[in-house]
Amino acid sequence: MKTFRQTVFNDYLLILFGSALVGLSFNLFLLPARLAAGGVSGISTIIYELYGANPAYVQWLINIPLFILAVILAGRDFSMKSLVGTLFVPFTIWVTGGINLGVQNPLLSSIYGGILLGVGLGIVYRGNGSTGGTALIAQILKKFTGISSGFAQLIVDGGVVLASAFVFDFELALFALMSIYVTSKVIDFVQLQTSPQKLILIITEREDEVKKIIRDEIDRGLTKLRVTGGHSNRERTMILCVAEQSEAVYLKKMLNEKEPASFVVFLNASEILGHGFSKERIYE
Repeated sequence: MKTFRQTVFNDYLLILFGSALVGLSFNLFLLPARLAAGGVSGISTIIYELYGANPAYVQWLINIPLFILAVILAGRDFSMKSLVGTLFVPFTIWVTGGINLGVQNPLLSSIYGGILLGVGLGIVYRGNGSTGGTALIAQILKKFTGISSGFAQLIVDGGVVLASAFVFDFELALFALMSIYVTSKVIDFVQLQTSPQKLILIITEREDEVKKIIRDEIDRGLTKLRVTGGHSNRERTMILCVAEQSEAVYLKKMLNEKEPASFVVFLNASEILGHGFSKERIYE
């Protein structure tokens, strides 16, 4: 019970922190550069340009019916977490409205605003929440279609960018589209915790020698599979090993020196869980 409460508490902390970053990205980069980078924030940027309405108030007003949609489609727990993000993003925009970094260059704003927005949304999503608006629609789309959060965000924001091309100009709409693309990639990066860890596949006839190199040189675990050569039909051993990037570079050097006949493939690993990485190592 205590673990469950701690998990829920951590989720809400992630949602609050991520929502604050989302609000800051709007005030510091997107609004000053007049970039309607999708979502309710993009709609509020367009309305601010046309009528001068406070973006925080606009976002609160638009998010109310969308929050009701969350209650109907996404369930009570998700909706309560979404309520926190829905309220806190406009609150951050309202509180930090007077901050001005003086960054109005659309290229810089699209890149750095997109990065900050993506980090914020990615953190919110890791807390199993939403910031409301079209971000909420993206999460619902992800839930029922299985596509990634970043790609879902990219889809639902297209209409807002199209509208901004008529209100501002086509060039600013292109910069806004660039910002959305950056945001979508950063969201997936944050959610997957992409790191420089490497998955190493080694196909060899000298299993014991390769195992000794891995254990003695980089002190990592490994998994063995029996494979058959497609041309020779001879059985070999395929060894799977995961290592940090520096360890992978060193292992490559050792294999080239001691086992040059082995066939080795290095792949990027997005997230590693288990003993030896996210948990304490166990030697068996």
